[in-house]
Amino acid sequence: MATVLVPLAQGCEELEAVTVIDLLRRAKIEVVTAGLVPGPVKCARGTTIVPDTALDEALTRDYDMVVLPGGEPGATNLAGDARILKLLKTMAARHKRTAAICAAPKVLAAAGVLDGKRATSFPGALEPSKYPHIHLTQFSVVTDGAVTTSRGPGTAMDFALELIDLLAGREKRAEVETALQRPAEHMLDRIPEWG
Repeated sequence: MATVLVPLAQGCEELEAVTVIDLLRRAKIEVVTAGLVPGPVKCARGTTIVPDTALDEALTRDYDMVVLPGGEPGATNLAGDARILKLLKTMAARHKRTAAICAAPKVLAAAGVLDGKRATSFPGALEPSKYPHIHLTQFSVVTDGAVTTSRGPGTAMDFALELIDLLAGREKRAEVETALQRPAEHMLDRIPEWG
């Protein structure tokens, strides 16, 4: 079974964090949530999340993927934590997967993980002048090698489903997506008339 670490910083975007945690767990992927400091995490919109453990404890084991929720000041808090930057560099050196959504791709960029990669983020989170070696796109979800990025709360479900696909395969992704009652893409084009 794949194992995923989701670090939670004060001010993270709760919709992104909870969507990733929930969907990966539905796929039977082991998810460990870890606060940068012990205790509850107050998210960007005021929701409080109680992490499974503190980051120092979580870092005593290995993971197949690290997923960074965005939001502010959550992403800035992640980028300012030396343990997170070291972890991301280690994951990249070991060819293990990293992922970030919304403003959090700037954390991957600060760790050098996005150099030479295609990526996406919340508009303005990655300034091309500051990161000229990143090929920015406006796609909802971008996977380049072992790195996956996404744009924001509205793309959180697509992001989480992509992570399931990468970690557990297309069949598991389809199983989770079907159980969520997400309509097939072609059905989104029209709304039935009720009379």
